[in-house]
Amino acid sequence: MQHEQVASALTTTDPVSQAIIGVLLVALFAALVIETAHRVLIALSAVSLLWAITYFTPFKLMPFERVASALDLNVLALLTAMMALVGVFRTSGLMAKLATSALALSRGNPRRMLTVVIWFTGIASAFLDNVTTVVFVTPLVLAFTTQLGVRPRALLLPMIMASNIGGTATLIGDPPNILIGSAAPLSFLEFVETLAFPCIALLAWLDLYAGRVFGPMLTSAIAMAPAPAAAPESHLENDPVLWKGIGVISVFILIGFFTHHITHMPVAVPATIGAALALMLQDWRYVRTKRPTHEERIHGILEITEKDIEWPTIAFFAALFVLVGAAVDTGLIGNAATGLQNGIAALESGLGLSDRGAILAASLLILVVAAVMSALVDNIPFVAVSIPVVAQLVTAMPGPTQVLWWALSLGACLGGNATVIGASANVTATGLAERAGERISFREFAAFGIPVASVSILVSALALVLMTYSPWFVEDGVMIVLAALLLLWRRRSAAVTA
Repeated sequence: MQHEQVASALTTTDPVSQAIIGVLLVALFAALVIETAHRVLIALSAVSLLWAITYFTPFKLMPFERVASALDLNVLALLTAMMALVGVFRTSGLMAKLATSALALSRGNPRRMLTVVIWFTGIASAFLDNVTTVVFVTPLVLAFTTQLGVRPRALLLPMIMASNIGGTATLIGDPPNILIGSAAPLSFLEFVETLAFPCIALLAWLDLYAGRVFGPMLTSAIAMAPAPAAAPESHLENDPVLWKGIGVISVFILIGFFTHHITHMPVAVPATIGAALALMLQDWRYVRTKRPTHEERIHGILEITEKDIEWPTIAFFAALFVLVGAAVDTGLIGNAATGLQNGIAALESGLGLSDRGAILAASLLILVVAAVMSALVDNIPFVAVSIPVVAQLVTAMPGPTQVLWWALSLGACLGGNATVIGASANVTATGLAERAGERISFREFAAFGIPVASVSILVSALALVLMTYSPWFVEDGVMIVLAALLLLWRRRSAAVTA
């Protein structure tokens, strides 16, 4: 109540103010879709225009005094800390070593390599993030496909899909989940318990589907595949002490994530502590092993803070928070949520739906809209704008409304697989491939991505039904899927051996 009183004192909530914010948001989405400029420049330009209107017209959309409350420091600190931690991973060479070891499991068999790439990428994306994972794995996949005589897209496209599917399973795997988890709030453990079920099932289906689509290409390459060679040497420093230290720190961070419901620590806290410990450990090992000069030692930390922390991404998030905060304070988001709620209520009364039925209808609507929008524009700005709408629906509707958050997460993260512009991981991986001479067109990506995204949304819809009506889903769903996967894996392994 106090927040609303302060907001009303500083902002104008008339229809004209709401219309201005609406036009700004539509223009933002349009500019992001057609890529008129870098997304950070687009977002900062929108915020600048927002402030110009606030201070030079009667319409007070977002006074500077309101900016601090609009920024989500939990999200910004978590992103910064995880980027720093991944930077230490990079300098240690640990991620590259893990990736090459995983790919070596294929033993020169391209079909087996497809399976290894899908599962390694999916799991790594869940515990790092999908963009970081594809940055590491893409060059390795390109090297191994060249060695085995396989067209790179046969592994690159499934790898990209797996990164988005795996990233959906956890709080830190995909940026939209970080936004949702902070706003809901939902813990790391709740994400794993609820979303691991559809994500594991989708990774298994992706393995089968990719094998069917690219099977002839992979099978023909098996005969001419050379004996597996040693994994490409990494140019990064290899320090076993640093590896072990990072492993311990990572376990500490995960414990912090999993015990959120006990400690009530925001996820940014263990992430920041862990990142600081990793940077201190790296600095200590650097001094211990290299005996650097003062300038070299300073440069070591600057390499992480300047190269590995994506400050443009942090700035983009901050600008989005300001714009969404303006939409909330002026009442635009509240009116949108009320309109959606009235539409759901009309559907409920017209079809005679129960409370759970109305929640399921709302969650399916959010799922489909989020998936379609994420295929057309980067899912981050869409989720940032959608969160206040979903938050109001969660508060207003009776029953197990938490499922609405899962619908937004599944739709936004998995819908991005449909097009090359749907997720940051897609753009990153295809860009790296193009620099290596392997160009994947929009049409080629969509030909494989749209079926994957469509099946993903169908599986997600089934998961939402189970979440709404089956209390045992969270507790037993993952174990059922794991048991089914074990049987499937044994049957497929027997077929490959035969």
